[in-house]
Amino acid sequence: MKHKDGSGLTWLVTPDLLGFMNNEGRFVETNPAWFKILGYTGAEIDDQHFTDLIHPDDINRMQAAFDQMSGGQPVLNFVNRFRRKDGGYEWISWHGVPEGGLFFCTGRCITAEKENEAALRTREQEASLREQFIAVLGHDVRNPLAAINAASRVIARNTEDPQIGEMIASIQGSTDRIARLIDDVMDFARARLGGGIRIEEHVDHDVKPILEQTVREISLAHPEAEIITEYDFCDPIRCDSERIAQLISNLLANAVVHGEKGAAVTVSAQDRDGSFYLWVTNLGEPIPANVRKMLFEPFARSNARDTQQGLGLGLFIAREIARAHGGDLTVKSDADSTVFTFNMPRV
Repeated sequence: MKHKDGSGLTWLVTPDLLGFMNNEGRFVETNPAWFKILGYTGAEIDDQHFTDLIHPDDINRMQAAFDQMSGGQPVLNFVNRFRRKDGGYEWISWHGVPEGGLFFCTGRCITAEKENEAALRTREQEASLREQFIAVLGHDVRNPLAAINAASRVIARNTEDPQIGEMIASIQGSTDRIARLIDDVMDFARARLGGGIRIEEHVDHDVKPILEQTVREISLAHPEAEIITEYDFCDPIRCDSERIAQLISNLLANAVVHGEKGAAVTVSAQDRDGSFYLWVTNLGEPIPANVRKMLFEPFARSNARDTQQGLGLGLFIAREIARAHGGDLTVKSDADSTVFTFNMPRV
């Protein structure tokens, strides 16, 4: 330890701030750690009053702690912010005790711990907000949306006015699209919060009917598209049928929207090496390499020609579904075609 003459190995090498204050609250001696942590030399600290160095919001508390030491009582684990020479602040945890007419103080820098605590609080607050957001989507938004959709169907059954019929069809199309967006956002939030999309895969399902139904739905939505199917696999397959239908629908809709207009889209599926494989192929311009790198990221879009009717979550969700089944979803795109390949083990 050092006092007056500057001797003492601990005083010189300890990473903690050490110093003596007089009964006026001015520093009379400090160790080299002050320079390492706060940037001040001993000459710059000597004779400084503690109120010159701490954060303005901490002055009143620091004055109360100093008054406590002046009354002969030690101060332990007192935390405040000291200003660095460059103008920033460091959080310091102090112990102060009266000693020989002076006050001996030791301080440990805890800025990293404070930042970690703040980051943890922020993450907890964000998680709470996300959970509230999911609850709002799942109940407070979906329920009135369902009511709007049900009311529009009742009106549609009780009117013969063509103009009203067109408006009802528009309402129903919009509510269906909003419902799909809600599903996508909830899947995205669950995937990020829970480490992946949850699936129910304890039952064998016939996948061919799922493929056929999905092709019919996309064909109705895009009557101009030609969709060719080629199946060579054996049902049933152990999987989550609803999630597989969602994956196929996302891939097929993506191929129809972004493929070359007038060119056929091909859906192929077969068993290979103990796994189920599905390929969705479309013709058209290749996806640029820089876009392919981000294609399965959330809120990414495959090109600038998007209709902006979605959030860019379809391919992200499709890959999460594939991974939840123990498989994967990849893409290959060149001048000949763009092919999305889904595979999962048959177990």
